[in-house]
Amino acid sequence: MYSSRFKLGLYTSSLLAVLGLASYTAYQSTVPPRDEVVLGTVLQGLQVGHYQPGSLDDQFSQRVFDLYLKRIDVRKQLLLAPEVAQLRQYQKQIDDQVKQSSYEFLDVSSQLLGKRLLEIQALYREILAQPFDFTLEETFETDAAKLDYAPTKAAQREYWRKLLKYQTLAQLSDLMDEEARKKDKPLAASEVAAAPATTSARPRTPAELEAEARKRILKYYDEAWDDQLKLDASDRLAQYVNAIANTQDPHTEYFAPIARDNFDIALSGRLEGTGARLQAEDGHIKVADIVAGSASYRQGELKVGDYLLRVGEGSAEPVTVEGMRLDKVVKLVRGKKGTEVRLTVKKPDGSIHIIPIIRDVVVIEETYAQSALVQKGGRKFGYIHLPGFYADFNGKGGRSSATDVKKELEKLKQENVQGVVLDLRSNGGGSLQDAVEMAGLFVDKGPMVQVKSRQRGTNVLTDPDPQVQYSGPLVVLVNKYSASASEILAAAIQDYKRGVVMGATTYGKGTVQTLFDLDNAVNDEVKAMKPLGSLKLTVQKYYRISGGSTQFKGVVPDIALPDTYSAFSKGEQDTDYPLPWDEIAPAQYQTWGSAPNLAKLSAASRQRVASSPGFRLLSEAGQRAEQRRKQTLVPLGLAAYRARQQEMREASKKQTEAQNALPTLDVAQLSVDARPAVTDSAATKRQARFIKPLKKDAALAEAVAVLQDAQ
Repeated sequence: MYSSRFKLGLYTSSLLAVLGLASYTAYQSTVPPRDEVVLGTVLQGLQVGHYQPGSLDDQFSQRVFDLYLKRIDVRKQLLLAPEVAQLRQYQKQIDDQVKQSSYEFLDVSSQLLGKRLLEIQALYREILAQPFDFTLEETFETDAAKLDYAPTKAAQREYWRKLLKYQTLAQLSDLMDEEARKKDKPLAASEVAAAPATTSARPRTPAELEAEARKRILKYYDEAWDDQLKLDASDRLAQYVNAIANTQDPHTEYFAPIARDNFDIALSGRLEGTGARLQAEDGHIKVADIVAGSASYRQGELKVGDYLLRVGEGSAEPVTVEGMRLDKVVKLVRGKKGTEVRLTVKKPDGSIHIIPIIRDVVVIEETYAQSALVQKGGRKFGYIHLPGFYADFNGKGGRSSATDVKKELEKLKQENVQGVVLDLRSNGGGSLQDAVEMAGLFVDKGPMVQVKSRQRGTNVLTDPDPQVQYSGPLVVLVNKYSASASEILAAAIQDYKRGVVMGATTYGKGTVQTLFDLDNAVNDEVKAMKPLGSLKLTVQKYYRISGGSTQFKGVVPDIALPDTYSAFSKGEQDTDYPLPWDEIAPAQYQTWGSAPNLAKLSAASRQRVASSPGFRLLSEAGQRAEQRRKQTLVPLGLAAYRARQQEMREASKKQTEAQNALPTLDVAQLSVDARPAVTDSAATKRQARFIKPLKKDAALAEAVAVLQDAQ
């Protein structure tokens, strides 16, 4: 979602001339330090180029302080309360310091953090040297938001004892499950003969399993601390400057050179790995997106919203990644094509799964629009899945999502469909122009979105083509992960009353970013300091043709549908310092002549959803996940923990069985698509992977039912 939303506002480096950054060091009589150049250039970019720049005042200072403190000690497990109080003397001074090219707050916090890291390293090693007693009735609070900084080292030690005990408990439970599976699946005679002489067939004792669990946790922390202790002044500066950039809005960021490289790889759409886009969230590593066509997408078990617990290279011992730096986790997950990575993930319902994925290059074909036929009640309906608003950003003859959707609509018209479902669920956005052109496929020429710049005012983007590619009944499916260009298209369909928007309220990102290289923003006097990194800068804001912004609030569907993730998934409004919702004057437009009767369609849908086994399963899964999310005080007794895990596994198993027992939707590929697949086995498998999940898709089934009602 992150990288594709960025594409929506892709500019060229010519923006540098507009910002006037190229002369940053021209007035300097001597060459300044590198950190001064980086911070000064970023600050100038923020002040001159940001859509809504903040002043360098005490409010700015407080924002930087709060955000930086939150990021350097996410779980409040490093710094003591008196040390935080010591740092608070700087919370209103940072604005003055940056104006004076002073880094006192950064230096003091870095020194303090370095000292505490060494002390905590000695502490966790001491605690993990002794066995834990899992018969005691103790609990541990897992939600850092409910915790305060420890007032004393004794209190901090108690926190770490419980944290390490909880993590060892989880490892111990996994090891016990491994032992149980060995009993169920003993080695074959040939395997026993081939096994090393030192291999023992006897089960490991509880004490041995507990010791092994502590050993694994110790290894994890030693690796994580090794990463932290290797952070140098440049790393700390990058964290600090990024916190400063993020005080403007969540999508304005500073990228250190290595981070920019990773960003470019993500944008290229072509790297060897799993295709899971990860993000750090409150000390955890979360799956933020699954690249369509990737190894994870094809394997099918890894989902957006899953949390990574451990990463293993094939059959090797997995590495615990909770709390690990994101770049280190990404490095573990990536790998050469054909190799296997095993991801241990925690699902939203609390269940733990081990997912094996064979790394591969992203299959480009599956990133494009695809269509299928749904037959119900003797009638045919069209389905189009659009994973992103792709376009030829680099001028290399790439494909356009608007052109592809137009082709899919033409194929569906040839099939004489009586309605179309356009699926934008988990579509993070992309090309603005394609969103505008795509909306124009369903309505006459007219305005599709309004774009407001700080310097240039409001510009109305219109579709000049009077041709309507498809004029029949239309449903647009969205969810919490539909963002940016998806929200623009859904909003246009809604404002024109052209179709029915169904699903969950969308993400709420209504801003545009541009990315430029700081190396191009300074003169030759500092060329020896390059590379300096890049700045991703919010420069515009989007508005619906009705005048309201998609920013912050998102698009509220005409018909709401239960969604497992909607109750707890985060949107723009849950980020730090998002730009606010506002509105401007509406554009001039005429609504669709035969607008759907939303009141009638919504009432009929509510009745079906209330009695639908499929939506009941979704609602129950969402409720269980929400309950688990609220149950942050966890037991530290082995019996209680194992009972809880078993309960979650049984619930997950029952849901899977119930899901498999649901009625199957009649979904098939288009006849024109079936012909090439006869001689292309890869195409056959790709189309089978595309169609299979649709057959049990409750939201798609309800969308088709709404299309039937709209006839």
